Amino acid sequence: MGAYLTKLDGLAPGARWRQARTWLLNEPLPFFAELRAERPVLATPEVTLATSYADCSLILRRHLTFQVDLYKPKQGEYWMAQDETPVHVREKAIMRTLLDREQLPAMRAYIGETAAKRLAAGKGRIDATHGLARAVALSLVEDWFGFEDADRQKLFEWSYWNQQDAFHNQPFDHRPDAAAVIDKRQKAGFMMGLYLARLVAKKTLEVKLGAGGDKPVARLLRLWFSGGISPEFDIKRVIFNVGGLLIGAVETTNHCVVNALAEIMKRPDVLARAKAAALDPDPGKFDGFALEALRFNPAFPYFFRTAHRDVELSGGGPHATIVANGTTLLAVTQSAMQDGHVYPHPAVFDETRAQGDGFTFGQGLHECLGKAIGHALVVETVRQVLRLKNVEAAAPIVWKGGVPEQWQLKWVA
Repeated sequence: MGAYLTKLDGLAPGARWRQARTWLLNEPLPFFAELRAERPVLATPEVTLATSYADCSLILRRHLTFQVDLYKPKQGEYWMAQDETPVHVREKAIMRTLLDREQLPAMRAYIGETAAKRLAAGKGRIDATHGLARAVALSLVEDWFGFEDADRQKLFEWSYWNQQDAFHNQPFDHRPDAAAVIDKRQKAGFMMGLYLARLVAKKTLEVKLGAGGDKPVARLLRLWFSGGISPEFDIKRVIFNVGGLLIGAVETTNHCVVNALAEIMKRPDVLARAKAAALDPDPGKFDGFALEALRFNPAFPYFFRTAHRDVELSGGGPHATIVANGTTLLAVTQSAMQDGHVYPHPAVFDETRAQGDGFTFGQGLHECLGKAIGHALVVETVRQVLRLKNVEAAAPIVWKGGVPEQWQLKWVA
């Protein structure tokens, strides 16, 4: 038995998850390698970790067996906190239609221009979190999604606290400030609701007058006024879905941009290749570098689900394990993306590797709604940084609440 499992088995059962979580956050890849080889399903009294590609994919794709119960206290009636309900199916389809992929080339050009301008204004130094990644995402929310006349700092706070509570404040996180995070999320939700109600009222008048533009907020209202949607899709549902555009865009972009840059920068040979690709006139030549970096270092190392029946994981082999109904499961997708059964030579950074079956944007019913937009946001922001001369980290990343809060970069302006 390996060193990690030997130490875990020597602990009292109640202490095992806390120790495993420390390794998950601080030395994930060797810990996961040992689990995949010796105990791909690690059960603790609080959570059960699944670390193989096959099990992670099964958990995320069998959405009726493994459900999103833990989202519900955080996201209420929003469709993301539901599994295959009529609300989920209808509203996700509506929002996917409104986020027109035909606009992606123009959107990516906008992202590149916005990032380049912020970097130029930095004159050789910038905070990659609030000064770049969050700022570019917020610009997209305002200029492309239609969040007009908003206080940018408030937009950030509303997005931040909703993400903090949903993804970094679950019972198994044991945060000492858990109640304070919930309070901030509730206050943020209330204030965001007031802003969205005003925004929707304003855009409603414009749309009824034949104006309003062609951004997703106005598109959604036109669709609603058409009468072609179920009467269950009322004005409250409209506001929920407009808010989802903000919450899903900002903090995830920040985390992915920082993780991808950090992973590339710590590999000198990869960094040299990535810089050359970033300068290529075809921006698509760069994409594989950011996606491969996120295979090693994703924003979310796991996705959590609740088992709704007794089920066998790692079935048909020596590690077959029965997971009981009601178990909280972590599909440890950072581990799954290092599984040699699916990724040949997984320890090698290969920017040409096919990424279509990865977990960076999730899998199954709950795959990221804005996957295509998130891809453009992340890869193009990272690309613009690596176009800079002699860019490097000026200080270590500062982490807070499970996300990068500050990271100073410097370059020759």
